[in-house]
Amino acid sequence: MIIRENYLKKIDPFIDKLIIKVLTGLRRSGKSVLLEQIQDRLIMQGIVPSQIFTLNFESAKAMHIRDDQDLIHELQNQPFDRNKKVYIFLDEIQEVQNWERAVNSLRVDFDSDIYITGSNSSLLSGELATYLAGRYVEFQIYPFSFLEFKQLLELTPLKLDKDAAFNLYINLGGMPFLHHLDFDVEPSKQYLKDLYASVVVKDIVSRHNIRDVDLLQRVILFLMSNIGNPFSARSISAYLKNEYRAVAPETVINYIKATVDACLFYPAKRQDLRGKRILQIDEKYYLADHGIRQAVYGENFRDIHLILENIVFMELLRRGFDVTVGRIGEKEVDFVAEKADKKFYVQVSYIMNDEATFNREISPLLDIKDNYPKYIISMDPINRSTQGIKHMHILTFLLETESL
Repeated sequence: MIIRENYLKKIDPFIDKLIIKVLTGLRRSGKSVLLEQIQDRLIMQGIVPSQIFTLNFESAKAMHIRDDQDLIHELQNQPFDRNKKVYIFLDEIQEVQNWERAVNSLRVDFDSDIYITGSNSSLLSGELATYLAGRYVEFQIYPFSFLEFKQLLELTPLKLDKDAAFNLYINLGGMPFLHHLDFDVEPSKQYLKDLYASVVVKDIVSRHNIRDVDLLQRVILFLMSNIGNPFSARSISAYLKNEYRAVAPETVINYIKATVDACLFYPAKRQDLRGKRILQIDEKYYLADHGIRQAVYGENFRDIHLILENIVFMELLRRGFDVTVGRIGEKEVDFVAEKADKKFYVQVSYIMNDEATFNREISPLLDIKDNYPKYIISMDPINRSTQGIKHMHILTFLLETESL
């Protein structure tokens, strides 16, 4: 397993600080392993293992812990040296009823450094905001980037150049467990199908009390097939009506919110670049891991332009950018990426093999009259930078993390 330095660098400044570290992300995206890597760092820094408490609430060892009182009782009975700091790691904390109260109590009653994980993005909503306002910091954990995927691939018997490795990444995606399967395509697809089923059942259906699972599956498949396309609840309601499934737009919205809550999809709001405002309609959705799409829906190579857009969107999130879709007049810019005082615009294309395609891609960027950097990312082998717009091969973007 590789060390996920990108995340550890973000978490490091908060280690040993009186602030709760919260790791959220898609089920099986690597949160538990990241907790182990933090523990390894603590031990290397001289923390004795007896002062580290870790519990995964999906493990049989935690079946007796049902609620906040059980969890507090469990910690109080541990043989810690109370004169030293205790390091507490609670994995998949959402399985514990009223866990927010327990975490707040542990924060108050123990000299502690607390880390928690959860497989839903609303982990920090509701009571936690009341109990722990200003006392937590959240880190979104994502499946492997192509750079991480390639690093793991080099540890297997497969000897692939970067182009072949990228084709495999398009097919399989970046879920961490795939390296245990040596990235063998058929076992990997079976694993991804089972993972998808687990996310649907545990993190969507059960958590949100969804009764019409067939309708939920249809909504998810619609989102998968329309990655990167403007979305409205009415459009999907019309699609479902054509399949003889009459459904209210409000139901569709609630189902989509549930998939976002499970970190299966991520929304990208639309921004009016002239009016400098966020639009409340026609946002887009991208999949946390495109390999799940190939396993469940298929057609990643047929829809290569959509998959490349999905890969770029998720990579920008990994690098800590807030990402919106830009609208300028009747034209659209795929992504507006912003972080602190940094901002740039990105168009994503597959192959710009004729002038019409090239002109269509650069036209929205040329209409933007500010001085922020503008990029086109594609798989074209020839650099077509022009008029202040920088053209970049997608592998350069993915493998050189400071490329933008």
